[in-house]
Amino acid sequence: MKNIIEVIADSQKHFINFLRIAIFIVMAWIGGLKAYQYEAEGIVPFVANSPMMNFFYNHPDEYKTHKNKEGESILANIEWHKKNDTYTFADALGISIVVISVLILLGIWFPKIGMVGGLLTFGMSLVTLSFLITTPEAYVPDLGSPEHGFPLLSGAGRLVIKDIIMLAGGLVVASDAAQRILVKKG
Repeated sequence: MKNIIEVIADSQKHFINFLRIAIFIVMAWIGGLKAYQYEAEGIVPFVANSPMMNFFYNHPDEYKTHKNKEGESILANIEWHKKNDTYTFADALGISIVVISVLILLGIWFPKIGMVGGLLTFGMSLVTLSFLITTPEAYVPDLGSPEHGFPLLSGAGRLVIKDIIMLAGGLVVASDAAQRILVKKG
């Protein structure tokens, strides 16, 4: 009977496929949520402050005065977000994320597709992690407490930092797919 170390070592292929499934679930779910108003509005500070992405919005500098809290529905803010292209951008981003998640999942059976999905996941995660540099809301604000600013992550910052796992996961599944492609070529 194999010992636990051998069982774990022999299960790597299955664990990598589990990683693909996990990335698929997270990305498909998050991508799908981009179709909802609260999620589209929730990403505005990240996009508006990003020099790589703020051009997607019509009025990125005005977002702070048009924030709805999660579950809140102030019609004037919603109208502003429509004019800002908040919802249009979120829909396109959501579709992109869902497509990448499907590429990752298909990597179980189709390594070339999976490698592309892994590399796209890596790239997407790099952009997301850049928000830690560009988004002031990523850190605890100075509201009177001595505990604020870098390195104290706010809820938004804690959400972003987790993308380092997606970054690594994208590379692992891309590498595994590349190895499978090379083995197939002989």
